[in-house]
This record gives sequence, C-alpha cells and structure tokens, in this order.
Amino acid sequence: MRISYKELVKSDYVPSFSLWKKTEGMSITKADTLEAFDLFLNSNPGISFGAFDEDKLIGTVLCGTDGRRGYIYHLAVEKEYRRMNIASKLVSLSIEALKKNGIEKCHIFVFKNNEDGNAFWEKSGWKKRDDINVFSFE
Repeated sequence: MRISYKELVKSDYVPSFSLWKKTEGMSITKADTLEAFDLFLNSNPGISFGAFDEDKLIGTVLCGTDGRRGYIYHLAVEKEYRRMNIASKLVSLSIEALKKNGIEKCHIFVFKNNEDGNAFWEKSGWKKRDDINVFSFE
C-alpha cells in the first residue's frame, strides 16, 4: 500500500462526497454540492488535500480561509485506513499551506456528540474552546 497526497480538484468530488456520506459524525448540507465544492476549492487554492491509495481516494480535508484564520471542514478517512496517521498528515498539509499564506491560526467545528472526532482533535493537540458560542444564519 502506497499512500500519496495531492491537492483536491473538482474531479475528486464524487469519491469525496461518497466518503463524507458514510463518515459518522459528519454533516452533509446544501454546501456540499459539486458546484459548491468547485467554488470552495477555487476560492481557497492549494490548501485542501486528498489521500489516495493508488487511484482510490481514501481521505479528505477541506480547508478554507477568510484571510485571517483558517477553517477545516470534512476531515474524513475510510474506516479501513484509520489509525495510520493519514488524517494527521492531511491536517499537516493544510496547516503548512496556511502558514505559507501567512495564516497562523486555524479552527475546526466538531459536533459535541462526535466522540471519535473530538478525541482525534484533542489527541492532536488542538485546544477545545469553551469561551465562545457559535451562531449560524441561513
């Protein structure tokens, strides 16, 4: 098995969406259409990555920025490839790309009931914030 990593492109949408749909703790919304995926990647070039076993997409990380902070979305790895540091490598690639763009701080939003996700981020050294509230508007 040879895992490789590359920047996500529009043609990675179908396998990415398939992975997200079956990843527990992940929310799929209208922001996850092909058009939205393409717009996101074009608006945030060079900071979202996929992990591949040969030609098979096995992991994703979407990363965006508002110019001040980075934001990670849809970190997912196929079940049979977990615990192989693939998620950590995907996050590292995005963090390094953000740093090259002068962005030093990054956030991730994780559902409170997503035990695996919360454990991953805490184990990875990310600080859980209890001092802010998140508000959304549609």
